[in-house]
Amino acid sequence: MEPATGLVLHSPEGVPYRFDPGALCLELLPTGGPGGHARYEVLHEPVNLAVWASRSRLRVSSLPEVTEVELAAAKELRAALWRMAVDQAYGRAPRPQDVAVVNDTASGPPLPVRLLRPDGGTGWRREWGPGATGAHLLSTVARDAVDLFGGPYARRIRECAADDCQLVFVDTSRPGRRRWCSMERCGNRHKVRALRARREEE
Repeated sequence: MEPATGLVLHSPEGVPYRFDPGALCLELLPTGGPGGHARYEVLHEPVNLAVWASRSRLRVSSLPEVTEVELAAAKELRAALWRMAVDQAYGRAPRPQDVAVVNDTASGPPLPVRLLRPDGGTGWRREWGPGATGAHLLSTVARDAVDLFGGPYARRIRECAADDCQLVFVDTSRPGRRRWCSMERCGNRHKVRALRARREEE
């Protein structure tokens, strides 16, 4: 059985909930960012980026070697992706400098992959190869961004409908009516508020 995609985040109250932004590149955003997102920063050291990779939908089995320079590049890419995602969600054209950051990062070689036959099995599975670096990781993330922003799901990039949530996701559902970052978090809070409002009216 395939593991669930998405990240486990924590509310300000410390309650864990699953957030699936629908794309690898958008999974990088909850690690922090510019402006008001700085208070969520978790990429303090190079190893933090490697740990993020292991918890992302990449499911890397061995942590890539990340340098301080690559960590700085990750934050630059993340900032560009934040702006591009929000601009796309509100129908604004992406800023040329942000597109340039994504394109430059995507131009490098991605994470190496290889086919392995599990012991005693008859099938094959894909695994990230050895020797992965932070640059490989960032190229893989940027290439995912190229696929997302240049593909049919770009028009489904949205910001959570909750007034106090800025998480961004791509709606990959068939009907295309997803409003919340997570039904466990913002969707449930909306239901509770709506119920209270109806009771007050009654």
